[in-house]
Amino acid sequence: MSENKIVNMSENFQSRRKKFFSQLKHTFRLVFFNDNTFEEVWHLRITMMNVLSIVGVIILILVVGSMSLVMFTPLRYLVPGYPSEAMRTQIVSNAIRLDSLEHEIRLRDRYFSAINAIVTGQEPVIIDDDELENNGNQMVYDNIVFTRSVQDSLLRRRVEEEERFNVGIRTQSVTASFSEEVMVSRMHFFKPVEGVITNRFSLNNNHFGIDIVASPNQVVKSILDGTVILSTWTSETGYVIQVQHAANIVSIYKHNARLLKRKGERVKVGEAIAYVGNSGELTSGPHLHFEIWQNGIPVNPEDFIVF
Repeated sequence: MSENKIVNMSENFQSRRKKFFSQLKHTFRLVFFNDNTFEEVWHLRITMMNVLSIVGVIILILVVGSMSLVMFTPLRYLVPGYPSEAMRTQIVSNAIRLDSLEHEIRLRDRYFSAINAIVTGQEPVIIDDDELENNGNQMVYDNIVFTRSVQDSLLRRRVEEEERFNVGIRTQSVTASFSEEVMVSRMHFFKPVEGVITNRFSLNNNHFGIDIVASPNQVVKSILDGTVILSTWTSETGYVIQVQHAANIVSIYKHNARLLKRKGERVKVGEAIAYVGNSGELTSGPHLHFEIWQNGIPVNPEDFIVF
């Protein structure tokens, strides 16, 4: 192709381009006439550039409006492929279940690993839960030093003294007594009622409990988990309820106005079992006579509970 033809084609392109842009700038007049009087009512001067701009703005508004309707209204559930609300809830639920399942699998693997180490005579690896979540990094216990406490030494001496002159019968009783002491030390006793102590525990005066003055019909609560072994009325102590607890502990509540539990029922710590009253002959006003017995021996309730 010769240079003259290339030049001519370039000039033609430039001329057509100028002509197109000049047509965009041409002004047109849109006139509205009255059909009866032919009077001009309204007119508008526009260009092709203005028309294109208005059309573009309208298209943009329609696109943005349609997207907003789909994104922020329930219409989005009508779009094919978009998950419904029930499906989204199911997805979240499945994700939570999957995470729980993965945690249980890690715990199972840790358990099997420990069992395998014990069977093969090796020391099982102790892994903390936080470390298990962090890629299973093993905890280091090399810096822990175990020392013999004073209580341990006293216990050893006590057991050795008991074992010197017997075959082992009393040793079992000592061990059982110590286990009960450990169990009691780990118990958290609940205060049976809010009030003021007017008569304290005294073995010399045969007063095997404490008297707590409280407002009438105040709720009396169980000090520990247990089973009701007595729920009755006597002429001297009125309405009485007794609860059997662990470690051979029995709690007794006397002079109640009304009992809420029957014999044989299980009660939880802090659960209401009666109302403070003034029943029975051995009473001088609304109060609770409260006792704690262990192994058939009365003990001072203030040694276990802070009133």
